[in-house]
Amino acid sequence: MLANLSSWFRPSLGTDRHCQIGVEMGIYLSAPKTEKFSEDGENSRLRYGYSSMQGWRATMEDAHAAFPDLDASTSFFGVYDGHGGKVVAKFCAKYLHQQFLLSEAYSAGNLIGSLQKAFLRMDEMMRGQRGWRELAILGDKINKFTGMIEGLIWSPRSSDGTEQDDWASEEGPHSDFSGPTSGSTACIAVIRDNQLVVANAGDSRCVLSRKGQAHNLSKDHKPDLEAERERILKAGGFIHAGRVNGSLNLARAIGDMEFKQNKFLPVEKQIVTANPDINAVELCDDDDFIVIACDGIWDCMSSQQLVDYVHDQLSLEIKLSVVCERVLDRCLAPSTASGEGCDNMTMILVQFKKPTQPPVTTEQQQAIDEPQELPSSSAAAGDADLKHEEP
Repeated sequence: MLANLSSWFRPSLGTDRHCQIGVEMGIYLSAPKTEKFSEDGENSRLRYGYSSMQGWRATMEDAHAAFPDLDASTSFFGVYDGHGGKVVAKFCAKYLHQQFLLSEAYSAGNLIGSLQKAFLRMDEMMRGQRGWRELAILGDKINKFTGMIEGLIWSPRSSDGTEQDDWASEEGPHSDFSGPTSGSTACIAVIRDNQLVVANAGDSRCVLSRKGQAHNLSKDHKPDLEAERERILKAGGFIHAGRVNGSLNLARAIGDMEFKQNKFLPVEKQIVTANPDINAVELCDDDDFIVIACDGIWDCMSSQQLVDYVHDQLSLEIKLSVVCERVLDRCLAPSTASGEGCDNMTMILVQFKKPTQPPVTTEQQQAIDEPQELPSSSAAAGDADLKHEEP
C-alpha cells in the first residue's frame, strides 16, 4: 500500500507550468482566496516585509524564506514558485538555506559557490528513500502520515536510538525513487555587508531599485532563450508552443526529474537544470530596495512599474508587508477570463537602511558654537580673493 502512494508526486493536470493532455478543470476557484500571510522584520542593516496570497488558484504552491540574520553578517531571502504541486517549493524553503550554510564554500567565504551547490543539492536530496519520505511529510495529510511511519521504520539510527541525518544511507521501499516530477523555481538574494548576490533558476525575479531605476538582477529562464534552447536541444529535448517537450514552460527548475534522466550528461547540461544563474553586485548609497517575486506578479507589472509603485507606496506606508499586500491586490484579476492576475502571488520587499551620521558630542557642539579667530593676514587675503572673484 505504501508504494502505491508515490503517485502523488506526479503533477496535476492543467497547471500553468505543466501542460498535459486533459481539460483544465478545477485549476481556478469560483472566487479568489484573498487572505494574505504577511510578516515584517529588520536588523541594523535592512528591513523587510513579505506577503503571499493564493488568489484564484485551487491550491497554494508558493513558498518563501526570510532570514535577516542567517549568521552575524549575512541575510537570506528566497521565493519558491512550485508547479505540479507544493512539495518541492516547501522542500526548498525548508532546506536550501541550510545547505547554503553547510557548504564548505560558505565557510571559505565563497557565496557564489555555496549558492550553486545548495541549488544542485536540492535535487540530490529529493531522491531515494529519505527524499521520498521528506517530500511525503511536506505533502497532504495521508502522505505526511505515511512519511512519518516510514521514518519510524526505515530511518537509520545511531547507537543511542536517535535518527541520523544521513540522507544517502536510508533504505526502504522507495530507495529507488528518482525524485519528484513536480518542481519549483528558486530566486535567492543573499546580502553580506555591501555585497548582494542573487541566484535564480526559473522565472521568479529579483529587481534592484537604484535611484528609482529598476535593474533586473535575474533572468527569466524561458525555453525560447537562445542559451536555454541550445542546451535543451543538445540534451535530446524539444520545444513546442514555448514549452519544454510540449509540457514545461520553464527551462530551469529544482525538481522536474523527468527532464533530468540523461546519465551521460552532467546536471548543468540536462534538458531542464537546477543550475542557477548567479549575479553579484556591490551595493551603494543609491540603492533603495530589492523586490523578489514570483511570476504571478511579473505577469501583471513590469520591473519598472513595480519599482515606481513601491516608491509611491513607501511615501504613504511604513510597514513593508502592507506595501506587498497592496501590490498583490493590484495584480489580482477581477475574473479568470484572461488568465493574468490569476496565479499564486508571493513578494518580498527588502529596504536598505541608509548610513546615519554619528551624533555630535558636547565637545564638538561647543567647538562649532565658539567663534574662531583667524590670523589677520590670512583673513584679509581670503576676503580679497573672494571679492576679486565676484562678478
